[in-house]
Amino acid sequence: MQISFSPQDHAFRRTAREWLLANVPRDRAPHSGRPARDFALAWLARCHAAGWSGISWPDEYGGRGLSQERLIIWYEEYARARAPSVLDCTFVALNHAGPTLIACGSDEQKAFHLPRILAGQSIWCQGFSEPGSGSDLASLGTNGRVEDDHLVVNGHKIWTSFADIADYQELLIRTEPGSKRHQGLSWVICDMKSEGITVRPIENMAGAVHFAEVFYDNVRIPLSNVVGDLHDGWRVAMNTLAFERKIAAIGLQLELSVKVEDLIDLASPPRGSSMADRLATLRAEAAAMRAMTYRTMLRDPATSSDGSLVRLCFAELAQRVHRAAMDILGPDALVEGSWTHDYLESYSETIAGGTAEIQRNIIAERILGLPRTRHP
Repeated sequence: MQISFSPQDHAFRRTAREWLLANVPRDRAPHSGRPARDFALAWLARCHAAGWSGISWPDEYGGRGLSQERLIIWYEEYARARAPSVLDCTFVALNHAGPTLIACGSDEQKAFHLPRILAGQSIWCQGFSEPGSGSDLASLGTNGRVEDDHLVVNGHKIWTSFADIADYQELLIRTEPGSKRHQGLSWVICDMKSEGITVRPIENMAGAVHFAEVFYDNVRIPLSNVVGDLHDGWRVAMNTLAFERKIAAIGLQLELSVKVEDLIDLASPPRGSSMADRLATLRAEAAAMRAMTYRTMLRDPATSSDGSLVRLCFAELAQRVHRAAMDILGPDALVEGSWTHDYLESYSETIAGGTAEIQRNIIAERILGLPRTRHP
């Protein structure tokens, strides 16, 4: 897909490129923990001070209200500058919580949280998955009992991104007694400093702590923290997941395209070799993924299922790219830091944000119109 840019767009690109060239940190971001939090918030605060956060957010909420084309330009230049990965601990706040609040939150919730998110003053985590309720999110059991003007929450979440360093959580719970599946759920803002919350970090095989278990023991959350209406959480959560699988992922997809070019430079394979053919295929696949990304971003009207196409394509391509990196590095992969870390991290791509199987089901049922999968 070809996008036509105006002279004003090209001027915007030059300004973005010059600012990134002068400001991108030279040090590689820490992988997890408090150092990762401090690094990410400092970088976001620097971007915000110069007007480079919330580019497509409405200006009344602190953003710049620019077009999707300008957002694409920013992410292209961001990836080209090898800026810190967009998948840092500010990712949930900027790409899940913030857009969900803009779409579904109250004026009070927007006024309090959105400026803090953009300015690099708060970290959010996602409290959706539970043991036994990961891809089948509607089966979740963590509950919130209405008691006067509060919800009293009890239960257990897992794979909670950045819970160990977060200030707030987007928390999906069952609030209507006796409800089943998609009914009776609520999307609430949970203060992670609330009494009764226990966080147990989970170290992944790359040695980073991105996820955690979170336990809730009579945690009191004000009813004013419900986003949307009480018991209407499934609708709100579908907004969140649509953002996660679509606009939120564009930065990651463009980063992967740049990684393919870096891998080609690293390998310098002789023309006609099997590795040259393999890298050429990866470059072509990355170009196809970019085209699909742009098409889904600019499609009018947009559909909530488009993101599954891009999410599945990205997840499987990321694994192929990093597997090729390991084949190129050979034994040096045991001592090389960044490629090896990212290779180990890539195994999560076909699980996070909905497994590859779930994405295929969404594509089959909601885009291709095939019969629903029957579960035993």
